[in-house]
Amino acid sequence: MKRQKCCILYNLPNENALPDELDVLDQVEYVEHHLAKIGIETYRKAITSGFMTEMEVLRDEKPDFVFNLAESVDNKGELCYFIPAILNLYSLPYSGSPPEAMFLTTNKMLTYKLLRDAGISSPPAFYPSQIRSLIHGRKYILKPVWEDGSQGITAESVFIYDQCSEKDLSRYADSHWLIQEFIDGREFNITLLAGEKGPAVMPPAEIKFVGFGEERPEIVDFKAKWEEDSFEYKNTVRQFPDLNTKLALKLRETALKCWNIFGLKGYARVDMRVDKNETPYVIEVNANPCISPDSGVVAAITEAGMSFTVMLQNIIKDLNR
Repeated sequence: MKRQKCCILYNLPNENALPDELDVLDQVEYVEHHLAKIGIETYRKAITSGFMTEMEVLRDEKPDFVFNLAESVDNKGELCYFIPAILNLYSLPYSGSPPEAMFLTTNKMLTYKLLRDAGISSPPAFYPSQIRSLIHGRKYILKPVWEDGSQGITAESVFIYDQCSEKDLSRYADSHWLIQEFIDGREFNITLLAGEKGPAVMPPAEIKFVGFGEERPEIVDFKAKWEEDSFEYKNTVRQFPDLNTKLALKLRETALKCWNIFGLKGYARVDMRVDKNETPYVIEVNANPCISPDSGVVAAITEAGMSFTVMLQNIIKDLNR
């Protein structure tokens, strides 16, 4: 029997790339190693700003399928949906979510609006030009609209709105920034994986902020995610706690609704904050989450007793065709 041939597609990190951009290379190696374990032949293709020509070459190579790990193009998150769109155009089967889901979930303001319209709790969001809609004395967080991996998020991103804030926020463009109410409470990451009977929800991971104190906001900012020598990185801990039945069900149902509303495929991660009343608020839907060995997705499937090779087999069964 002829072995399946897979092209592992990824975004080429720029020169002097930071850890968040370099992480994709760990993902490529990890996926490559485990695809070989299940008898699939692989080769790599890196995507750059010349992606149109590169994708034409890929079309002519005619792999059996593409494992899409492209998180950006030239380190610009708003271009990531172009890759599955072109794979669609060339009728190449590929892993992960389709272009519509990639576009909608990469744009955090569109994500918020769709969640709101679907009746799913998400912290109210505003463009910087709407700062007069903010409530004085209330806590907010400033986020990049298009980027993931905590790019552009620091401890200073969380603020209490006052007149001084109004002056500071006026310099941020609506095209690339949004302001969202900050939910003080617990933070959870929920991994979903395609299965024969629909998406399976992995055990909820809680992010614990150890010893942060009042001087540091309890968020997974860029330091917490990528700077290994920082206090934030060392003291942001992932755990899989025993949850009461009611909260566990709320997290599960909310994650499944997100999967269906956004048309996710293969695998995904939904991030939520839970307030003191145990109401989950969706803060991000990640249609192309990191799957490096130390990622939250891999931690979640491991907690569920699943191997990475089994995860890959499930993803391959759910290819876009």
